[in-house]
Amino acid sequence: MKDVIALTPKMPDSWAVVAGLYAGGPDVEAAGVNEGAVVQLRAGDGRPLVSVEAPLLVHVAGEAERLLGDGVEAPPVPYWWTEVRASTALPEAVPLAGSVAGRLTTLLGGAVWPAEAASVDVVEISTDTATAHPSTAEAGLAIDVLTGSTAVVLADRPVVALNAWLSEVLRTVTAGGLALHIVTPPHVRLSLPLRAALAGAPNRWVVQDADCGYYDGLSGAVLHWQDGTFTPARDESGEAQAADAFTGAALATERQLVVAFRVLHEQADDSLVLGRALQTAWTALTGAAPAGWGTAEPINLPWSTQQLTDLARERSPEPTHLLAVGHPGRPALAGHRITRAGNGVAEDITLTVGYGEDEAPPLDAVEPLARTLADEHGLVSMLATLRRGRRDLTVPPHFEAPPVPLSFTLGATDVRRIGPDHARRPPLDLRPIELGSALHYPLGDGTDAQAWTVLEQLAAHLKVKPAN
Repeated sequence: MKDVIALTPKMPDSWAVVAGLYAGGPDVEAAGVNEGAVVQLRAGDGRPLVSVEAPLLVHVAGEAERLLGDGVEAPPVPYWWTEVRASTALPEAVPLAGSVAGRLTTLLGGAVWPAEAASVDVVEISTDTATAHPSTAEAGLAIDVLTGSTAVVLADRPVVALNAWLSEVLRTVTAGGLALHIVTPPHVRLSLPLRAALAGAPNRWVVQDADCGYYDGLSGAVLHWQDGTFTPARDESGEAQAADAFTGAALATERQLVVAFRVLHEQADDSLVLGRALQTAWTALTGAAPAGWGTAEPINLPWSTQQLTDLARERSPEPTHLLAVGHPGRPALAGHRITRAGNGVAEDITLTVGYGEDEAPPLDAVEPLARTLADEHGLVSMLATLRRGRRDLTVPPHFEAPPVPLSFTLGATDVRRIGPDHARRPPLDLRPIELGSALHYPLGDGTDAQAWTVLEQLAAHLKVKPAN
């Protein structure tokens, strides 16, 4: 896919959308897919050309810059974000997407990203070289390549994020037992939420490389296309090889503080408000509450614990997966999963905060945070780690050093279950700090990878599996 985005201060109403749809002239047909959430422009033979997503009202400052780069000229918040996605099946599809977005901004104001894509020209369409798979049009997903085992999406934007369309693609292909492979040029990075969504086989981030052809952007394995999917290329001994582009890059000098924790609300009733533990952690580490929340990127809703609680209650008993973002001055992102747990409700949260080379992560705030979560929010466990990684929290297609544990905290309920005496005396040179009935185990300052071995021995002693 090739994406063009219209950022407008006014909502694209029906007349503005109609004007955009005429960018393809009389030979292009329009159809609603995904229950009307997407308008798709199709060639006369039914092949998808351009998909226009439902406009999204963005209330959170900094999202356009985070996902599209500092050069984007986004209107002041709130503004409307309309994604126009061009198929790679026809060369005319990309200028058609630019014309659709350009017509929207001509009528409504605002800006097109990328700026050079904007136009208002009518684009003549030929179907002679169309190659889109027909079933992708039926699904309304306009996937670039679809085989019996793999859905391939081509992406080229500064940061490929877990937007609503890609979330739907991932959900659909997973339900169909397929793998999702996202193919990008080497300058592209992933957002943290998308990296988490792609973690583990059979999904892959496939990076184009001038030397080896393709490699896995998360593992570094050289890949080749075989039997309808990307798979590791192996040498004569059967071993996979790592791409030089992945292993040769210098390690980041910026750092990321990661706090992963679970809280449990027992016997939850209608008065329960979720998200307060996340807000507490965010404030402790950054000095402010989250700026916004949502279910996909861009994260568009202003922070509200009541609204996210209402959504989780509406979706119950199914799990709810949410995202949260911080203010532009302090990069921070969180994944937030809400599930039913017996008669209660569990919140699993991973909060990542970015720091520049000359900024000191607030390591001394971790223990007080653990105490507050244990005293006030039903903490089950918490693992704090420090890693070398980009301050902006994006994921580059090269090797990054793994995180190093700082501390592990065990909540009061598990301390009682394990036995306080046993939990206080691990067979290690560790002296846990008592936080009321909870126990906090300092593991280091984030510079010695040996802390992982200590954590594994501690977990075996406690018979727990720390979140990470």
